[in-house]
Amino acid sequence: MKNRKLFIVDTSVLLYDSKSILSFSGNDVVIPMIVLEELDRFKDKQNEVGHNAREVNRFLDELRSVGHLNDWVRIPETDIKIKVVRSSNDLASSNLPHELRNGTGDNKILDTAINLRAVYHNVYEKIVVITKDINLRIKCDSLGVLAEDYYSDLPDSVRDGSPVYSGITQVIFESEAIDTYYKDGDIPLAYLPVHQRHTLLNNQLVVGTSHDGKSMLGIVKGHKIIKLRNDLDKTLKIEGKSKEQKGAIHLLCDREVPLVSLTGLAGSGKTFLSLVAAMSMSYFDKRYSRIVITRSLEPVGRDIGFLPGTLEEKMNPWLAPFIDNFRNAFSDLTLFEMMKKKGQIEVSPISHIRGRSFKDSIVVVDECQNLTIHELKTIITRAGENVKLILLGDTDQIDTPYLNKYNNGLSLVIEKLKGQKLFGHIHLDKGERSDLATMGSKLL
Repeated sequence: MKNRKLFIVDTSVLLYDSKSILSFSGNDVVIPMIVLEELDRFKDKQNEVGHNAREVNRFLDELRSVGHLNDWVRIPETDIKIKVVRSSNDLASSNLPHELRNGTGDNKILDTAINLRAVYHNVYEKIVVITKDINLRIKCDSLGVLAEDYYSDLPDSVRDGSPVYSGITQVIFESEAIDTYYKDGDIPLAYLPVHQRHTLLNNQLVVGTSHDGKSMLGIVKGHKIIKLRNDLDKTLKIEGKSKEQKGAIHLLCDREVPLVSLTGLAGSGKTFLSLVAAMSMSYFDKRYSRIVITRSLEPVGRDIGFLPGTLEEKMNPWLAPFIDNFRNAFSDLTLFEMMKKKGQIEVSPISHIRGRSFKDSIVVVDECQNLTIHELKTIITRAGENVKLILLGDTDQIDTPYLNKYNNGLSLVIEKLKGQKLFGHIHLDKGERSDLATMGSKLL
């Protein structure tokens, strides 16, 4: 079996991706017994973590009909074998350092890995602990145990360290091409060299210049770069303050782009532009019948169920950024309260999204950087006919354990969907709230 590897999978991986076990094709997987105990503590939670815990339990229960989990069981229709393994009965006499013999879950997993390495070191090509827990990876490394993060859902562009997609690109045109743009309203991509033509992506903002000082700002649409539109100027007299904001307004109001993501530091205008675009397209243009606002509740540090009052009252602390932006855009909250009363504005926690279906709606999801790719997939797949889905977040401010700038759900959605004609993304890298807010975001 020297061509096979043995992977010891941690609880954090199973809670992150309930189908992660199926990612180890051609290899063997061990689930430490303590992992089953930890899964049991999460199974009653009414969120994505609880859902994943229940899914893993059901998956392992179905395997019992194939064979006993205390021995190797081949997962049907795969070449993966799996086994549940106990840690040492007595950690006091284990191979762990004295300070790690306290029986915590991580240390039992580490003890299991050391024991398996002693038994199977001549059998497998390598034996690796797979965990999203940074501290456990550090412990493993300090004891000479191989440990890796779970990378299965990361696109190659993230794995090889490529820059995160910003949705914006710089292009140098011949002077005649820019003249054509202002005369005809677009530039055919045929004006560009073939190698450069293929680097441009659908719905990508293009900042163009020529050697004689001409400039343009457009967006890629099919085989052309077209002029930006500003539907907000017609209804609310709002214009973008930067080229990024102008590109964001175009994407937010584009009927042909039902999924838009905006990232950027605090005060860059993500929430404000999304809110006024939603109001313009629903209340004024009547394209959509309602606005649904939802967000991750992670930053507050406690579950919504512990807060007093109705669901609406519980959501008020998380609704504050939208209320502030609504007040800035429309001076008071009269219209906001009226639309809420009529059901034209709905506020819902993300934990209540599963199982729902949206149609004729604008769905604004804030703080997406605190969601996993699986949670965002759940939200995106709720979209029915005539839906505009807007994802907002700052990938430099992540509050969820095991997520970072590259493996959070928002970053993965951007990397996996970039170039699709139904998706557009803009990174807003300049704060527009005030000079003080921008200074604080960048220097603190």
